[in-house]
Amino acid sequence: MAVSSPARLVVEVPDGGPAIPPAAGTVALALRPDLREALLRVPAAAAAGGPCPLVVLLHGAGGTARRAIGMLGAAGEEAPLLLLAIDAHDATWDVVRGGFGPDVAFLGAALSEVFATCPVDRERVVLGGFSDGASYALSLGLANGDLLTHLLAFSPGFAVPPATVGRPRVFVSHGTGDAVLPIDRCSRRIVPQLRAAGHDVAFHEFAGGHEVPQDVVGAALDWVRT
Repeated sequence: MAVSSPARLVVEVPDGGPAIPPAAGTVALALRPDLREALLRVPAAAAAGGPCPLVVLLHGAGGTARRAIGMLGAAGEEAPLLLLAIDAHDATWDVVRGGFGPDVAFLGAALSEVFATCPVDRERVVLGGFSDGASYALSLGLANGDLLTHLLAFSPGFAVPPATVGRPRVFVSHGTGDAVLPIDRCSRRIVPQLRAAGHDVAFHEFAGGHEVPQDVVGAALDWVRT
């Protein structure tokens, strides 16, 4: 039975893979009439025609898709992953400003384009983000667990799915010295709630602030692969 929710992604997933593999590199998706940016990084493995995990990266408040596409650093550039990043409609994601809306639709359109043109490993469709992007990844991802298999939340502040669908696996990291989104008020509350709801959650605390250290990125990518 279909689930009605403002957080539900509308994504067209064609049968089979694309007829012509995409070229390797980073390209801007043409998703008119929306003038926001959506960037897709295609690894050599996908260009060769092999299915690859898809990781969607959501920026923090005031960020951009261009900044988010580099969130995983050198590890993200070297890993055989399709990386997708989009701009929020405003300075941050719609649910942070009051409710799900234009960002849900834009992400659905971007995902439809990726599925139509790239060989995606359907067992590893990952939504992740940092700070406000992490909160949005959790909120949106928990409502779309029939499409999204894994969620990456780097220093989230909250999770507010209007309804949950499926049981995506969840990776959460947070710095013990985070002064922007303090860990005691955020991840140390979110993680027990997710586990109580039956989600498989990997929680990594680290000595640091509001950031995504490279060793945490490595642990997250290892987790996605397992």
